[in-house]
Amino acid sequence: MPNSQHIHYKMYKPYGVLSQLASNDNNQVKKKFLSEFYNFPQGIMPIGRLDEKSEGLLLLTTDGKLSDTINRAGIEKEYYAQLDGIITNEALHKLEKGVVIGLNGTIYTTKTCIVKHIETPKNIPEPSTKIRLGRHRPNSWISICITEGKFRQVRKMTAAVGFPTLRLVRVRIHNITLDNLTLGAVTPINI
Repeated sequence: MPNSQHIHYKMYKPYGVLSQLASNDNNQVKKKFLSEFYNFPQGIMPIGRLDEKSEGLLLLTTDGKLSDTINRAGIEKEYYAQLDGIITNEALHKLEKGVVIGLNGTIYTTKTCIVKHIETPKNIPEPSTKIRLGRHRPNSWISICITEGKFRQVRKMTAAVGFPTLRLVRVRIHNITLDNLTLGAVTPINI
């Protein structure tokens, strides 16, 4: 299914960068965009999004069908989330089973997922100084693998069980991993 005529990249999207190449919106004039990090070819588009305050693996492609497949086909995405507080086994279990979150003014129950408590990841860059870490209480890390990607889903899920997300890093999409990319780094890949 991969088409060799298409071009694909993976990028470590930094915190504070929008998951788009540019904008004509005057309200976003001071925002940072993906095009500031690499001279992407014509027709490139991000696959999915990471919100401005999230970081990590972002795929870009000239293949619209591939983008649609990854966004809609239940492809697994793994995130490391640094949480406010020391997460409990009960909260982990609730996340795995699915929790109720708000979505576009309606109530939505997330699909089952894989969640586990992890030690502080050593293979990711230091956090942005704009993230408020450990100011009030201890924090903990989880790995969470989801097959959907609703707006701010992981953040809403962890908040729903009482442990708001302080830092969110996507580390894997299907079998493509962040590896040792540095902040803002872009590299061509074969898919």
